[in-house]
Parts: sequence; structure tokens; C-alpha cells
Amino acid sequence: MKGRPGVDFALWDETANHSVRRLSLAVLDMVGTTIIDDGRMERAMSRALAEQGIEPGSAGFESMLGYARDTMGFSWTTVFDHLFEDKLRARGANRAFELAYDELISHGGIRPVPGALDTISWLQDAGMKVCLATGFGRHTQNMVLESLGWMGIADLSICPADAGRGRPYPDMILTAVLALDLDDVREVAVVGDTTSDVAAGLRAGASVVAGVLTGSHSEAALRAAGATAVIPSIKALPALLEPKAVRR
Repeated sequence: MKGRPGVDFALWDETANHSVRRLSLAVLDMVGTTIIDDGRMERAMSRALAEQGIEPGSAGFESMLGYARDTMGFSWTTVFDHLFEDKLRARGANRAFELAYDELISHGGIRPVPGALDTISWLQDAGMKVCLATGFGRHTQNMVLESLGWMGIADLSICPADAGRGRPYPDMILTAVLALDLDDVREVAVVGDTTSDVAAGLRAGASVVAGVLTGSHSEAALRAAGATAVIPSIKALPALLEPKAVRR
């Protein structure tokens, strides 16, 4: 399939009309979808809250941590802006989070989800472009990519600061569509492990909005959010998009 301009894909979920559509871009979430960090995000969040004087184990601490879990996939600046009314304190918490996460991943331990690299290669061999999207800031995103040796592996990497707003808004996806010169947002497949990934994909108008079960949210939550498909992991994406599986 080398050199194909994209993948012909038929929507076959219960709301589909079974029409064939060409896919030209896959927007893939990072931690929880293509990358495993073994809980480092939550550990960094805990450190950031403690640095802001929130007592670990207190009701306030657990409530804030619960909100972060529920909104996993959002821009971290958005999360901290919600948790702290004082904007300076919110910025301080976000900075503490980024520093803690950078320190945690500097010791290794993050790794690709099994099959992630093969899937990225499959997408590119099929003629699709690949964008890696995150709720991290640019520095932290680059730290993650560098630690994995993934700099340059995708056609584009994008973070909320590149687009104006992070998930659940569609801005990052639409920015990728413009940056990679696509003709139609319906040529996009979005893949992520959170309900905010799903919301962003639907708001952007992507034809495929697939949830994966290797991260934060359950199959029930992903389906309730409107995912067009839920797959075990990124490894199963080629089978979902495989042209031979298209129903005509």
C-alpha cells in the first residue's frame, strides 16, 4: 500500500450511512494512547498540589485529584485554572506539574504502547499523515518525544499553545488540518483514551473518533461520549481502518 494518498474507510457504526470516505490524517493522543507513563502524570499532579499547600490525603486534595482524573486529556493549564481561582497560583501549579513530570520522565520509565510504532508506520505506509497531540505544554511534549526517540516520527506534533485551546475543544485538530493542508475535516481519524479526546474529535467533524482502552477512561464512558468505535489499543487501529474491511 506504499504511496497511497489515504485510506478508504466506511463508517459502520449504528449512526453510519456506510458511505466510503478517504482518510488522510490520524490525530493520535500521546499518554494513554500511544505512550505508557505508569502513573507519572498523577504523581506529578500530586506533587504540584502539595507545593500549592494542598495537604495530601485531605478532602480538598482528593477532590482536586479526582477532577484531574475526570478531565484527563484536557489542557493542563485549563485544569489548574479550574482548580485555583487565583490565576497566579494556577500558573504556579501548572509550572510545578511540568517540572515534576519532566523530572519523573528524566529517569526513564515511559514507553510506547505495544504496537504503537507499528501502527504509526502502517498509517504512513497507507499514505496518511500522523499528528501526535497532547495536553502538555510544548517543553514537556518535547521532553516526552525526546525520551522515546520519537522526535520527527510524526508529520506534526501539537499542544494547546499551538492552537489556542486544548481538548475538549477542536482547536488542535483543526490546526493540524490547516497545517497539513487537508481539504476536508472528514478526512481525519482521531484516536484517544479519554472522553475529551472523543469530544474534540466530534466537534472537529472527524469521520472516525476511536477510543482506546489503554488509558484513563472506560469503554462505557468513551461510548457515552460518542466514540464511533472503541478498540482495545492503538495496535487494533489498522484493522479498524483496513480498506479490505470496508463494507460497500
